[in-house]
Amino acid sequence: MTVLPDDGLSLAAEFPDATHEQWQHLVAGVLRKSGKEVSAAEAEEALSTALEDGLRARPLYTAHDDTPASGLPGFAPFVRGGRPEGNTLGGWDVRQPHSRPDSAAVLADLENGVTSLWLTVGGEAGIPVDALPATLEGVYLDLAPVVLDAGAEVEAAARTLFEIYAARGVAADAVRGNLGADPLGHEARTGASFGFAPVAALAKHCAEEYPGLRALTVDALPYHEAGGSAAQELACSLATGVAYLRELTAAGLSVEQALGQLEFRYAASADQFLTIAKFRAARRLWARVAEVCGAPEAGAQVQHAVTSPVMMTRRDPWVNMLRTTIATLAAGVGGADAVTVLPFDHALGLPDAFARRIARNTSTILVEESHLARVIDPAGGSWYVERLTDELAHAAWEFFQEIERGGGQAAALGSRLVHDRIAATWAARSARIAERREPVTGVSEFPFLAEQPVVREPLPAQPSGGLPRVRRDEAFEELRARSDAFLARTGARPKVFLAALGPAAAHSARLTFAANLFQAGGVEPVTEGSFEDSGTTEVCVCSSDKLYAEQADETVAALRAAGASHVALAGRPGPYADVDSYVYAGCDAVAVLSATLDRMGVS
Repeated sequence: MTVLPDDGLSLAAEFPDATHEQWQHLVAGVLRKSGKEVSAAEAEEALSTALEDGLRARPLYTAHDDTPASGLPGFAPFVRGGRPEGNTLGGWDVRQPHSRPDSAAVLADLENGVTSLWLTVGGEAGIPVDALPATLEGVYLDLAPVVLDAGAEVEAAARTLFEIYAARGVAADAVRGNLGADPLGHEARTGASFGFAPVAALAKHCAEEYPGLRALTVDALPYHEAGGSAAQELACSLATGVAYLRELTAAGLSVEQALGQLEFRYAASADQFLTIAKFRAARRLWARVAEVCGAPEAGAQVQHAVTSPVMMTRRDPWVNMLRTTIATLAAGVGGADAVTVLPFDHALGLPDAFARRIARNTSTILVEESHLARVIDPAGGSWYVERLTDELAHAAWEFFQEIERGGGQAAALGSRLVHDRIAATWAARSARIAERREPVTGVSEFPFLAEQPVVREPLPAQPSGGLPRVRRDEAFEELRARSDAFLARTGARPKVFLAALGPAAAHSARLTFAANLFQAGGVEPVTEGSFEDSGTTEVCVCSSDKLYAEQADETVAALRAAGASHVALAGRPGPYADVDSYVYAGCDAVAVLSATLDRMGVS
């Protein structure tokens, strides 16, 4: 029989407290063994990771990292959640998008886990306004909230929706959803603006007649989809929200009524911790706005999360299921009220029934099987998450103040301040993607050249004319498209021969690296047989630095004599004779691959 001490089992009783300095000293020792000479104080910085917006993720956070109190759920500053109960009563609202007048698809979603509808209405890409009644046929509108995204046609779409509610006898106090008016978001998308007077009238009508219906959406997706950072996305949403508050109060609504008419839409990416921090920071920032406006208790931000369109890939699209699962988890942990999971084939065209089913089941599994909603703000108290939330909020507030000093969001769009700032952010990120420092699985890393393409009905033309829409895969997608065209024309892909020197232990690492890199551009690596039988004049030599010093010059000369027109070497540039180029971790892979395809005549 085991007898416990009088004070119970104290697991840390025999271990002395270690200091932060002792840990830094140990880290410095490890780095020294890897060839990096740094002091103990510099060791922690050497392991830190640079993020966008000037932020850094450190390798260790402790209780000594001071952050402001995050409060309690349902109380200002609402960092831990806008409602006291969070999502514990049934999980977040599972919101599925629809852009076609397909009532069967709408009903299938609602019968299988979806709890609200997000309808794109009007324009070439949406449901015609006059098709709304048929699209919502059979929907219990007192149970399923409807969110509209109608752009400049919001007034007509809202009027039609009100007529549907009246015709079906839905009580005004049972109506839930959002009319989706967003003039500044529409301008960011299209470059065209429309007046606020109809929007203000809709907001007054909702405030007076439909207590559960909001009139405006502050959509931050245009800034995210243009390549903006998390702080830029937050800052633009704040500036837009403040502009709407000014317009609504000028139209006669109280500050509390105006705050109650807004819902905010943010992107959730596969960067789990950054997404969690973003939703927490967004609530804190909006609470500060409400406090300055004199209504701190009305500052709980209602949030709609959408899995990031920027992260979705066209190649190996099945991997998108993994990305959206992580993004949905992060949005749920971050406290989003509603979550839209984009189907895995979103980047390819209109989703099929299977893709929609997987999308809605992603939320169902996380809520019902993983029990993610049982605990409010489960990341709260994490020293890393709390610090990242605070730093991100400060970075966003700084850009928000710059926008306000320049005249507000409308002026920032007109002066191209937002466009230019986001473009600079995307250019820097594109460089990291090209260098594969930001990997894209299935595209820039571990591509699968033999995959069968997933074909979908093309999407209708999306609203354009404002900020651009970007994707992480676009540079590599262009290279793969060139390779596909070459395959269709010649019956074979462009090839490169990988010349391995020495035993497998010496060449395997760089051979695998080079094969992975070339396949990312649609170039098939040939590793078997001789160079003469490979059917290509492009070669990449792969081995260790030691064997390069002994055999590289001789090997390159022999390859030249056998007909090699371009010889690359896997490794950092060195004193090797007649080597044309080098491929290594951190090189501009897009430039290397584009030049390779150019030399092969792959247009």
